[in-house]
Amino acid sequence: GNLSVEEDAQEAALLSAIGAASAFAPMSIPSNRVAPKSSVTMQAMSDAVPFLKQPEKLDGSMVGDVGFDPLGFSNVADIKFLREAELKHGRVAMLAAAGSMFQDIATDPSYTGIASGAKMTGLHDTMVQQGAMGQILCWIGFLEVFGTMALFQTLNGNRAPGDFKFDPMGFGKNPDALKRYELAEIKNGRLAMLGVGGMVHGYFVTGKGPIELLTNFQGL
Repeated sequence: GNLSVEEDAQEAALLSAIGAASAFAPMSIPSNRVAPKSSVTMQAMSDAVPFLKQPEKLDGSMVGDVGFDPLGFSNVADIKFLREAELKHGRVAMLAAAGSMFQDIATDPSYTGIASGAKMTGLHDTMVQQGAMGQILCWIGFLEVFGTMALFQTLNGNRAPGDFKFDPMGFGKNPDALKRYELAEIKNGRLAMLGVGGMVHGYFVTGKGPIELLTNFQGL
């Protein structure tokens, strides 16, 4: 009887020791957790300038958007304001380019009497002296009032940049054709801005209009 009691006591002590030791053993962690995915994503590179990153605001939604913004203007100004300015300057440049070339092709006799045959920036100086440029400035300022009102509508999201609903020939009735014309306008406007800059600087250096310079080119 005493032997069995001692065996029972030893067995109880052993079980107690095992239970105490298990209390300090590390808990097993379930292995069915999903590893978190990396939050780091590579930013796309610009199509126009491959060694620069794609500007965040230029997401390709605008016509003619090729990710060209090396100076980061889209990070400073509203992208709708920038597109409005680009379209306006492009349209003015296209008119200026056509006018600059036309002066070398044909001349109205009445114009010759008024401007004395001046062209390019020389015509500007002549018109300032005669006072005609002041009238032009007043009319342009009058038109700019409506342009500013339209710009506020654009910034408020109520108007597409550069959209004055001016389509007397109905070119925009076909949506597919409208996209092509919008792309052609922005491309030709950009080219015209560069072209007019070259025409004006060419006149500064040679004193000749663009067509006159090409048909009667002489070294400096």
